[in-house]
Amino acid sequence: MSTLLISDLHLSPQCPAVSEAFFGFLKNEAVHSNSLYILGDLFETWIGDDDPEPFSRQVILALKTVSDSGVSVYLMQGNRDFLIGKKFSHDTGCTLLNDYHTCELEGKKVLLLHGDTLCTRDKPYQRYRRIARSRLLRWVLMHLPLKVRQRIAAKWRSQSMESNSNKSENIMDVSPQEVEQTMEKYCIDTMIHGHTHRPNRHKHLHGERLVLGDWGQNGWFIRIKDKGTLDLVSFKIK
Repeated sequence: MSTLLISDLHLSPQCPAVSEAFFGFLKNEAVHSNSLYILGDLFETWIGDDDPEPFSRQVILALKTVSDSGVSVYLMQGNRDFLIGKKFSHDTGCTLLNDYHTCELEGKKVLLLHGDTLCTRDKPYQRYRRIARSRLLRWVLMHLPLKVRQRIAAKWRSQSMESNSNKSENIMDVSPQEVEQTMEKYCIDTMIHGHTHRPNRHKHLHGERLVLGDWGQNGWFIRIKDKGTLDLVSFKIK
């Protein structure tokens, strides 16, 4: 048995190949594990737990099937789906995690996070994040009609794509200094995150940082086996 971690699937009806790969991953990999951790951006957008779209219900049912099989499923909000809430957690059987989560997986102490908080050189994004994650704005958004939220989400996606196209690769990656400070703060030597879409393993002063890839042409996951062996795994998506 093992622990599996994924991130940045950006699921949407417009990307059926990725969705099918995800459902296959749940059936063929996740159900045979001890636990599954989803480190943010499971969805391309999530406008609220009251979203009635059939695709959203399909994903919820698939996760519920995994959790009902005895697998512990944990979910972290990302920058695209930060409106995931308690109802989603209840309907799927997932446990919602805080932005920074330390735990022991298969005997290995690790720090889990989505990864966007490490990109401190992207100051406009960090300002946006502080506003978007505020309790006041979340309350206002969740009290807007569903169709209004849909329009807002579409506008934010467009603005994000335009903004990112004008930023340097360096700005959108993590700050090494922030990584070191975070590892020291939480007293860990292994950090796992997504967000940057740059799958790799990095050595740092305080230990190792593993970065999950986004799902597109390839799917990515980390498998932690007995005795804390970590593997970064990639597979082709048709």
